[in-house]
Amino acid sequence: MSGDGIEAVGQIAEGGLAARAVENEHGEGAAQAATKGHFDESECLNCGAAITGPYCSQCGQKAHLHRTLAAFGHDLMHGVLHLDGKLWRTLPLLMFKPGEITRRYINGERAKFVSPMAMFLFSVFLMFAVFQLAGITTPTNIEQSADLQPDLTQAQANAEQQIDEARASLSELSPDDPERAEAERRLQDLETAAKGIGQLTDVLGQGDNSEVSFNGTGIKSFDDGIIKKWRENPSLMLYKMQNNSYKFSWLLIPISVPFVWVLFFWKRRFKVYDHAIFVTYSLAFMSLLYLTLSVLGIIGVPLQIVILSGIFVPILHIYKQLKYGYELSRRGALWRTISLANMILFGVVFIFLWLLLLLGAL
Repeated sequence: MSGDGIEAVGQIAEGGLAARAVENEHGEGAAQAATKGHFDESECLNCGAAITGPYCSQCGQKAHLHRTLAAFGHDLMHGVLHLDGKLWRTLPLLMFKPGEITRRYINGERAKFVSPMAMFLFSVFLMFAVFQLAGITTPTNIEQSADLQPDLTQAQANAEQQIDEARASLSELSPDDPERAEAERRLQDLETAAKGIGQLTDVLGQGDNSEVSFNGTGIKSFDDGIIKKWRENPSLMLYKMQNNSYKFSWLLIPISVPFVWVLFFWKRRFKVYDHAIFVTYSLAFMSLLYLTLSVLGIIGVPLQIVILSGIFVPILHIYKQLKYGYELSRRGALWRTISLANMILFGVVFIFLWLLLLLGAL
């Protein structure tokens, strides 16, 4: 397995363990294991309290502890992947009835479901791990663009020469020659290829000039710090942004909550806690959605379907979560959905990217 693959698997495990760390085990049911390999305890081995059920009534530790290799393997898979009944009860509601699970969790019905933070942590780590396995990463070889210029110049010269030869050959063929159609098609393909090479050359040339034309923001501390580092080593800075994007993805929660609060500030019934639950479950779903769409794109689903799904499914999900989670009318949910979509695009994403820029400069 390659280094990227090992790192991606590690990220999945890290996400599962992080989710497990914030998720309790209430409501999962007692383990039905064989007596062999278990302690024969009548008191809690953690705090010494008398055992009256499957869990200690004082500290919550399981009453029956095991020390078998098979049970250890079960705990490992359970802790890393969190594949228990709570996940399968949470996922369908999160996908198809997001407002219902949001409202039920806020109202105190929590033992049945994976908590919002646990769901968010696992989905984010899983998304970035799969992206890394699939090679979906931010390009960080900016300096190599200058090295491509000579190759592109030579490729363009070769293409123009082939076009001239194709035109000369075409002129020698009569209009009723059976080979003329094939010669015309070849000439058209060569002209299309030459046009593409020219456009790529122009883009790279503009990229080289953009650094020269940008003189900074005028804020000395900012220009001498962040701007200078981006100019000196843009590849390193992009790598830092990519690396920090999942490590600091939790910042999306406190960034997003105030924008949701603005939509309900005059309704005292809804508290900031309600908005935090809404945002965290919503971000968990978005992570799983874009992970799914990326995989579909890799296996050959048409790009138009992937793009349209990436635009309209989040809007529909936000509408349903707002309408049923906050018990709104259709009109109330609709205008809030439109407002929140614009806030996300021009507020949340903008602030998060700027924070990544600042963190990358440290």
